[in-house]
Amino acid sequence: MERLEEPGRLGTGIGWRPEIADAVEAMPGIDWVEAVAENVCPGHLPDSLVRLRERGVTVVPHGVSLGLGGADRPDEGRLTALAERAVALGSPLVTEHIAFVRAGGALTATQPLEAGHLLPVPRTRDALDVLCENVRVAQDALPVPLAVENIAALVSWPGEEMTEGQFLYELVERTGVRLLIDVANLHTNHVNRGEDPAKALDELPVEAIAYVHVAGGFERDGVWHDSHAHPVPEPVLAILADLASRVAPPGVLLERDENFPEPAELERELDAIRATVKASGELPAEDTAGRRAVPPAAAAARQRTAVAQAALLSALVAGTPAPEGFDRARLKVQSHALAAKRADVVAKVAPELPEILGTAYRAEFLAYARARPMTGGYRHDALDFAEHLLLVRRPEGAEARRRLSDWWLERSGPAPLSRRPAARLLHATRRVLLGR
Repeated sequence: MERLEEPGRLGTGIGWRPEIADAVEAMPGIDWVEAVAENVCPGHLPDSLVRLRERGVTVVPHGVSLGLGGADRPDEGRLTALAERAVALGSPLVTEHIAFVRAGGALTATQPLEAGHLLPVPRTRDALDVLCENVRVAQDALPVPLAVENIAALVSWPGEEMTEGQFLYELVERTGVRLLIDVANLHTNHVNRGEDPAKALDELPVEAIAYVHVAGGFERDGVWHDSHAHPVPEPVLAILADLASRVAPPGVLLERDENFPEPAELERELDAIRATVKASGELPAEDTAGRRAVPPAAAAARQRTAVAQAALLSALVAGTPAPEGFDRARLKVQSHALAAKRADVVAKVAPELPEILGTAYRAEFLAYARARPMTGGYRHDALDFAEHLLLVRRPEGAEARRRLSDWWLERSGPAPLSRRPAARLLHATRRVLLGR
């Protein structure tokens, strides 16, 4: 087993978000915060994070777009960006997810597709080989230790060869990576996939835990949605208690991404988390000696993983048939959830679109999304959506269409207006095509 970096003691923390920045600064007993890495610019750190750092509060960047579980090797640009954020924030570690977020492309000779969401990797030898190699690539590129998080899932892969605990154990054994265990995700997988959280904790290497996530969600029609927008339920605290009875977690963090309550309510949740960890004590970790190592990843494993992931993602976002062995009803739920999230995020990165389209925005976007999977980031998606509407002469009102055209031209055309004839011709052509 590769050597594990010793984790620092983090204490109790909360996910830093711009909407609650002031409240987080004023909260008593906050030892550290976690910031979404992609939302932080190293050269222009938010004033709130700067003040927290000056007070000695640790800030950990938490990545969401690397796709370590994907068939492709980690993108060098994304790794560089994550490393820059770790340096800018003076962080003791960085974290990412055991997930894939894009598929297709060169390995499968198909259109590249983006999920805009974290999707589960199959717990197979092939996927483990690919993940281990990708984790090693990331570890070599990062200036601080890496910890990876188990994710919540609505769907299960057919033909899996390991449990979640076994999969995580072998990942740690082969790479020395640390774990970010999300107990809310263990609860989600219990409801959605029938997996026993206690069994997962029995099998995973608790000594490798860097810290723990705690979050809320809700159940609808027998499906648990990991919303990060609801209070932490008792079953999640019970899993936290079970984990804390096995090992003292170096850090525990409350995640909340939407529907932020009053600061007093967040403080009550933090108090409940502290009390749960304190009351649970600590038991010796399981002896993990003697587990079998697995051979390194091979090109064939990466190819097979690429084909499987591309088929699943295409079914979720491009309307292709469900791969054999998947629960079609669950795939439909996941597909609708991805489209809804896509509409929500586009509305956040391009708030002018729902303002221009009014109440028609959501219906228009979902209709567009059904036929046009996302192939780039959300900002690119917003531009493609606006261009699509203009080419089919929507919205119906001339004034709204003019505003949408101006918005699209401002962001997609040359700026400032170029003096080169070719660029000016392109700009004029765009206006003609868009009915200007």
